[in-house]
Amino acid sequence: MKGFPLAMARSAKSPGKPDAKPGAEPGAEPGARPDTRPAGKPDSRRGAHASAATPRTKPAPVRLDELMAAAEDLFVRQGVEATTIDQIVAQAGVAKGTFYHYFSSKADVLAALRVKFSQGFLDRIDAAMAACAPDDGVARLQAWTRAGVQAYFEGYALHDVVFHDVNHPHRGAAERAAVLAQAEAMLRAGQQAGCWRLAQPALTAILLYHGMHGAVDDAIARGATDADALAASLIPPFLRLVGAPTAA
Repeated sequence: MKGFPLAMARSAKSPGKPDAKPGAEPGAEPGARPDTRPAGKPDSRRGAHASAATPRTKPAPVRLDELMAAAEDLFVRQGVEATTIDQIVAQAGVAKGTFYHYFSSKADVLAALRVKFSQGFLDRIDAAMAACAPDDGVARLQAWTRAGVQAYFEGYALHDVVFHDVNHPHRGAAERAAVLAQAEAMLRAGQQAGCWRLAQPALTAILLYHGMHGAVDDAIARGATDADALAASLIPPFLRLVGAPTAA
């Protein structure tokens, strides 16, 4: 009733309900056994039931990582075309709706994996070059070569899945451009430090990148597994290409 005092509303009895027995818990049904637990002590049974009834939700980054990892494994093992979204969510242990929260199709997952591979490749090379003196162009070129060869060797299975698709000739252009820009920046820094003189650093970066890429592809096709040996064989011709002195 509008305007009914709140204090009165709380103390008013419901029609037809008898008074609670002395000692009964407030709000308890008539005839209910009183709660004899010490004040402040939680009901372990209730707590256990509540905990079991409430599912634990994984943080969003974890769910996304698990989806990506499941898709990567399935794409590498059985191919993109043979993999279904149902298989991806089953392996990731998430609901199908979670997949569609992040992606609209398998093509979206493939694009995300392509970015992941490329960023990991760039980060690995950056870390290797950062360990060299900023003005030591020769050491930085050597680090670029070793890190690039090792990263490609270790990740070639995923690389082949996300980049080798004849139906999409321009796919991966942005990621390839980022790798070439990194190589060109390394060459320009070496030139500024007086390590070499290049008329066309951008073209030289393309030659370095595709030379390394082709050499690793050939080594993998031949069954070679020694990334360090391949990198060591590439460094002298790469140094000659930029006009830097090579070891005798």
